[in-house]
Amino acid sequence: MKGRESGMPPKEAWEGFFRPAGLLDIMGLQHDVSDVAEFGCGYGTFTIPAARVVRGTVHAIDLDAAMVAATRHAADQQGVQNVHTILRDFLAAGTGLDAESVEYAMLFNILHVEHPQDLLQEAHRVLAPKGRVGIIHWNYDPATPRGPSMDIRPTPQQCIAWAEAAGFVNPQQHNLPPYHYGIVLEKS
Repeated sequence: MKGRESGMPPKEAWEGFFRPAGLLDIMGLQHDVSDVAEFGCGYGTFTIPAARVVRGTVHAIDLDAAMVAATRHAADQQGVQNVHTILRDFLAAGTGLDAESVEYAMLFNILHVEHPQDLLQEAHRVLAPKGRVGIIHWNYDPATPRGPSMDIRPTPQQCIAWAEAAGFVNPQQHNLPPYHYGIVLEKS
């Protein structure tokens, strides 16, 4: 089940919106992090840089076979061996990962789906105690060059409220110029 307005632009256009390594550092993804769950890996824009930072495995999950193949190809081509690609409709069936099996969950540009709370609850389920969830989304500004329509684009306050309702605490909000914001919360 694809999320609302979840189409991807061409890879070069998409990757031009981000500086992944710098964003991951700001979002607290450090060398001391073991396994990571990435909800919606897309082209692997964040997958590959994350895999280069963490000491464990990045479980790159997407419901689009072309995106999973693109991420797998990028990992193989760049010699990154700690990426585990998973083709799965995580919106309908969860991630398939064991409970409390990862230390960080990446929900980047995805909480405009119809039931964002479900993704946050699944992130909470798979995170180990004190694990962290990183949320990145397009600024709530119609002038951004891309992003979901404003009627479904979440504000930072909405994301924090949804995450807190799922059991996350201690939100730390970050400005990620030029087009995004980030929030990191901890599993209580």
